[in-house]
This record gives sequence, C-alpha cells and structure tokens, in this order.
Amino acid sequence: MPTISMFYGIIIRMYFAPKEHNPPHIHVYYQSETASININTLELL
Repeated sequence: MPTISMFYGIIIRMYFAPKEHNPPHIHVYYQSETASININTLELL
C-alpha cells in the first residue's frame, strides 16, 4: 500500500497488486474521513 501523495493533511494510497484488495483502488484519508475510489471506473466504493 504505497502512499502516492500527502498534502494539506490529505493522504492518498493506492492498492493495485493482484493479490491485494481487488479491484484496484485508491484510498483517500483526511482527518477522520475516508474514501475508496475504483481506479478503472472512478466510482466511489
């Protein structure tokens, strides 16, 4: 789970390995809020 970017308190991590959480997605963290976004469709998971 590599950290892609950190700015203004926002942390973005990417999950893309085949045996890691399918489908490939991005986790976004900001304070107590989180979001998961599908990389292929850009849908909010």
